[in-house]
Amino acid sequence: MKVLVIGGGAREHALCRSLSLDPDVTALHCAPGNAGIAEVAELHGVNALDGQAVAELAVGLEADLVVVGPEAPLVAGVADAVRDRGIPVFGPSAEAAQLEGSKAFAKDVMAAAAVPTARSYVCTTPEEIDEALDAFGAPYVVKDDGLAAGKGVVVTEDVEAARAHALACDRVVIEEFLDGPEVSLFAVTDGETVVPLQPAQDFKRAYDGDEGPNTGGMGAYSPLPWADPKLVDEVMATVLQPTVDELHRRGTPFSGLLYAGLAITSRGVRVIEFNARFGDPETQVVLARLKTPLAGLLHAAATGTLATFPSLRWSDGAAVTVVIASHNYPDTPRTGDPIDGLADVVAQDAPKAYVLHAGTKRDDSGAVLSAGGRVLSVTATGSDLTTARQRAYRAVDRISLDGSQHRADIAAKVADEAAGS
Repeated sequence: MKVLVIGGGAREHALCRSLSLDPDVTALHCAPGNAGIAEVAELHGVNALDGQAVAELAVGLEADLVVVGPEAPLVAGVADAVRDRGIPVFGPSAEAAQLEGSKAFAKDVMAAAAVPTARSYVCTTPEEIDEALDAFGAPYVVKDDGLAAGKGVVVTEDVEAARAHALACDRVVIEEFLDGPEVSLFAVTDGETVVPLQPAQDFKRAYDGDEGPNTGGMGAYSPLPWADPKLVDEVMATVLQPTVDELHRRGTPFSGLLYAGLAITSRGVRVIEFNARFGDPETQVVLARLKTPLAGLLHAAATGTLATFPSLRWSDGAAVTVVIASHNYPDTPRTGDPIDGLADVVAQDAPKAYVLHAGTKRDDSGAVLSAGGRVLSVTATGSDLTTARQRAYRAVDRISLDGSQHRADIAAKVADEAAGS
């Protein structure tokens, strides 16, 4: 199978790494990729948002499968352009991707499918914003209706901060605050059959102790030893399958990766948001534990044959990812700084720990430089969360990036609790 992956972040590096380990993959390509992806795939300088250019590349490569990683190309219709050329695509149509592209659309689908979620108002005027904020009270949850790279949500006790964020958006969703821990659950679907993956938990805030601004995610772990063993079955029955069925009923079947961001509240499971693609950094830990070869699973979703695909196989161990971010992230990050220590991780920690590149590039001399806000995802596996954490942070300590930041508490609490139980 010849596979083309679209995107250039740590999620795409995780996908490419797993695909490169799949014996059925005979050629692996990525557009545009990054410095780390270049080690496992052939890179192509194609704009990921240009559907026709991506389709032409796929045709030229005689690709058997195209995997669209990020949300922006999906909402822009890149999967449609490739599908129109007769090539199987893992990723929803632009219409179905509105499940992530518009929070208001997602709320409408959830209401029709009786999916449990927070009560909300869609607001377009200052008057509507004030009414919604007054109706719910603190803590205020304000979400930009459109794509915002994981940073369009403000949760605050400060009504003026909430109002300022709302007024800065063209259209905004204001909703009730959901208490309880958050869980990410991915599901692969061909538009009818839904196959859940293993749950993960990510860390959105920039600093230790869940302090600081929201980010795209500073780390993740899987499995969740504290979660109800029946959680996946419950979410399948009340969230994932009803959502896929509703989109099919509307004539806009969702084929690809459906990501449910969930709150485990005192009143039961509630959907915080849907995404139309693999989440970053949760993908890094979920794929680290998946033993089933990835290409066949994604191809089955792209070709409508998931119903006959064998049950997924998982490792019994754990995985932890720690994100190394640039100076000043999540505000305007500093880029162009050299990254040292990557070879040391390969020499001393692989294969139990490895580095997935997010925002990196090579200069003319071949040195790896920072090129984004989130720069690296250091991922490790182990027999349990304590071991995986230790391996991940040992590898983090080998890496040098001037001014970089990372959280020191990824999976710390749950690892301590699991070790003490």
